[in-house]
Amino acid sequence: MPMRLLRALLAALLSTPLIAAALPGGQAVISTEQVRAELVAHAPQGVLPGQPLWLGLALEHQPHWHTYWKNPGDSGLPTTLAWTLPAGFKAGEIDWPTPSRLPIGPLMNHGYDGRLLLPVKVEVPAGYAGDTLSVKLRADWLVCKDVCIPEGGDFALDIPARSAFAAHGADFEAAFAARPRTLAETKASATVGHDGLALDVTGLPAAWAGKAIEFFPEAPGVLDNALPRQAAWDGARWRVRVPLSDQRVDAPARMDAVLVAAGAKAGVRVGFDIAGSWPAPGSTPAPAGVAALSATGSSAPLGLGLALIFALIGGAILNLMPCVFPVLSLKVLGFAAHADDRRAHAISGFAYTLGVVLSFVALAALLLALRAGGEQLGWGFQLQSPVVIAVLAALFTLIGLNLAGVFEFGSVLPSSLATLQAKHPVLDSFLTGVLAVAVASPCTAPFMGASLGLAVTLPAAQALAVFVALGLGMALPYLAASLWPAVARALPRPGAWMARFKVLMAFPMFATVIWLVWVIGQQVGIDGAAALLAVLLALAFIAWALGTPGIGRVARASFGMLGALAFAAALSWMLPALHASAATGPTRSGESGSAWEPWSEQRVAELRAAGKPVFVDFTAAWCVTCQYNKRSTLADASVMADFAARGVVLLRADWTRRDPAITAALAAFGRNGVPVYALYGRDGAPHLLSEILSVGEVREALARLEAP
Repeated sequence: MPMRLLRALLAALLSTPLIAAALPGGQAVISTEQVRAELVAHAPQGVLPGQPLWLGLALEHQPHWHTYWKNPGDSGLPTTLAWTLPAGFKAGEIDWPTPSRLPIGPLMNHGYDGRLLLPVKVEVPAGYAGDTLSVKLRADWLVCKDVCIPEGGDFALDIPARSAFAAHGADFEAAFAARPRTLAETKASATVGHDGLALDVTGLPAAWAGKAIEFFPEAPGVLDNALPRQAAWDGARWRVRVPLSDQRVDAPARMDAVLVAAGAKAGVRVGFDIAGSWPAPGSTPAPAGVAALSATGSSAPLGLGLALIFALIGGAILNLMPCVFPVLSLKVLGFAAHADDRRAHAISGFAYTLGVVLSFVALAALLLALRAGGEQLGWGFQLQSPVVIAVLAALFTLIGLNLAGVFEFGSVLPSSLATLQAKHPVLDSFLTGVLAVAVASPCTAPFMGASLGLAVTLPAAQALAVFVALGLGMALPYLAASLWPAVARALPRPGAWMARFKVLMAFPMFATVIWLVWVIGQQVGIDGAAALLAVLLALAFIAWALGTPGIGRVARASFGMLGALAFAAALSWMLPALHASAATGPTRSGESGSAWEPWSEQRVAELRAAGKPVFVDFTAAWCVTCQYNKRSTLADASVMADFAARGVVLLRADWTRRDPAITAALAAFGRNGVPVYALYGRDGAPHLLSEILSVGEVREALARLEAP
């Protein structure tokens, strides 16, 4: 592949500074790789003295990502909004839309995906007479998929006071329609006991009769969100029994909740007093579903040997994924071109394998380095960057145009580069392997997930070994075919059919471009996708003008200049849309169970000086894995009994809010994130357990402790 053309394209894309989208009066839009956030307002009659207006934060989640409700459930954090308004203006609380249940493993969270608007009512003072209302907002949210990322930013917006401001009226109307209603005829009563909270509700909408109803408590940490609830209709009365949380610390006399019938967009908000006596915290049994999960051993970590095997198998299956097919189709041409040359086949196979393996190792090293620097990244992280996607789209467009015969590289590049493929077929095969990895990285084949999940928790050498196995698995079918003479004999002999097949292979390239443009659209919106298409069109015009035989020198120069101007204009449109910025904001502290003490370095030192064993749980409320371990292995009766029998003091280091002491302690363990589990014996250094705990692992570690 001509590398000068690729380097020039990369330089052009990266030379222009990227800026965040903003509206007059300040930055109103912040885009990350997971969420597009925008400060919006709704004042259809202008900003009138004594009349309320509406402000809000609009969140557009990327597919499979979500943020949280006021009660996030078993893990997560609610979105927070801090307003800065002129004197006399008063902002209310978030008018939360009706949430959805978000199950993840044994946990149940409450939140939102897709498009969301969090509206806030603002009271305008009676004496207001300004021409422009300047609004500032500090917003913080936690966005999660299989990882959770704290994000946030500072927003600003100028609202003309003397004219209508209703561009987002439809979003506000949708948010108003989705907020829970308070119905005068709806009444609720509740009683609490060891078997849970029993709630009776009457006066619900008639259309809800007989339907399944979801129950969302507004108070966090009191009720168990994940366990099954016993609910039934008794005439016009709806009854439900909700289990209590074994981690709760509160015993409220009154609660509020949102009820939502199946198929309803908006719920009904009810408040109720609670009769009866709350059982002591921690006296309720561990959730049965969690206990069963622990007993099966399904949380046991994957071993390195099995991870290597899974990576090898998953890499081989990658060749069947649609994202890899366009590049592999190029190798079919290579097979046909060297059908009678076994040596050329073998050399090409080894070069392709080397390109694949080294590319996987390079990506893995970058991923591990960024994660070590505190970044929350997963496999395929490079394709979360719109700039990288745009470069790949341009590259595949040029490859497709070349295969279709629109231009020849020999007409555009110096002869030394244009004949690179013919002179250096080994380098060509190596670069094809690099390109295959570039487009394969967003794909996750069967068997890959478990091995990659373990790889990012292993020491660097072992983690890289997993990625080497993944690369070998992907290259293995082609390498075996290149070394197997029967494959070459089965292919048609070189001939005129190859020219037609070459043109045919252009279409998978263009299909890949369609997919990349769609990805850009998902990340930055329709404007960014259209801008990328404009860049690709200009690039195609330049390739045609400079690379098509038979065009005169003057016409070629004129068309080339016109194409360069069009490319520059399209680039200036595209680059601002591809910028993404991320900011992190403060979080709230989580709650610890009654069996645990707060962690501090001083407390650890005191206990170790006294000769007592210590177990430290480094955790955070927004860490799903932490919450899973807390509710499964660390809630297991046999584990807790072993802790007590051996006199182990349990400490919990809550990293929900930034804590320099906890950060330093994690760094001392060679870690930069949670969960981390450290078991200190009566003598010796602390023993670190796996991030995904199993009952067997903890009990085995405890068994190695010196008897009390």
